[in-house]
Amino acid sequence: MPSRSWRRPLALLLLLVLALALDVQAQVEDPAGPAQVPPKPVLPAPVLKPGDYLWYPQVAPSGPLVLVVSLDEQRAYVYRNGIAIGVSTISSGKPGKETPPGVFTILQKNKDHRSNLYSDAPMPYMQRLTWDGIALHGGALPGYPASHGCVRLPQAFAQKLFAITRTGDTVVVANARASSPSVVHPALLAPISRQGLPLPVNETGPGFFWDDSLSPQGPVSVLVSVGDRRVFVMRNGVAIGESGLAVADGFAVHGSVLLVMGEQVTQTPSMLDPQRMRHEWAAYPLLGVDAASLAVQQAQWRDGALQVPPEFARKLYAALLPGATVLLTDLPAVRATPAEQDLQPVLESDQDDPIINAQP
Repeated sequence: MPSRSWRRPLALLLLLVLALALDVQAQVEDPAGPAQVPPKPVLPAPVLKPGDYLWYPQVAPSGPLVLVVSLDEQRAYVYRNGIAIGVSTISSGKPGKETPPGVFTILQKNKDHRSNLYSDAPMPYMQRLTWDGIALHGGALPGYPASHGCVRLPQAFAQKLFAITRTGDTVVVANARASSPSVVHPALLAPISRQGLPLPVNETGPGFFWDDSLSPQGPVSVLVSVGDRRVFVMRNGVAIGESGLAVADGFAVHGSVLLVMGEQVTQTPSMLDPQRMRHEWAAYPLLGVDAASLAVQQAQWRDGALQVPPEFARKLYAALLPGATVLLTDLPAVRATPAEQDLQPVLESDQDDPIINAQP
């Protein structure tokens, strides 16, 4: 994968708004009923070579930011508002100088820092994690742990990350000996809170979970995983809703679709909440999806290919505001096993403009 081409819009994110944006009907039927999820597709997942990264901050334009560094995978995952917006290869501490696992906060930032321990070595876009020399910074990535304990990042990725972080943001450094598998092998959904604590998984079964009081205000992100048959609603980095998702037999995304809620309101009632009017939505096809296949998917959504409990749909609609984004994807929100590493948690797209104006 050419490192430059993969720096273009990466695409991951919110999903259920799709239900609302594209006529996903809220049916009374049990979401875990007769509808069957198709086998998980084998996607042409990109392979990140040393120095490669993926970056798409537009997927979650605002919200709290956390960073997960997987020492086992030699990757760093960036989450904003609970959804992945970037992933990068890294180089951590070499044998004898291992990067320590743990929960850290960014203590200091310096764009032009130089090491006071190792011959004034340049450490561009330094973000300090400890006062005894452990930091994130740009540097050489040979494809294996090679630093004196710091986490080296590709220079361009280090610059982008530096621009969006703040002092006090949480960084979790994980390995299999000290951390749970969901943190060591993350996916689309952030495995930790902004405080660095593991996020609880709500066993909703065929029903749903919703609690506005957990995070009353802030940006809302929705992740709809067809592969997991789950819908996740994040507000200000906190999970306020989760639901089972019924998927019609034969339906698959064959990639991912990003939707953005527009300001304009149509005169047609929403099928998620008949008491509300539909907003217009812009659809951005991502990996594996083109204009023709997206048009077919729209027709399937209108026929109820994706279903959630009606009460969950109404609560979701009420939480959405213009600018909200939704990611509909075949990819898992959470990797069940480390073996699923071939399913990349982030994607790319060359598409700068929507090719379909969806009218929910």
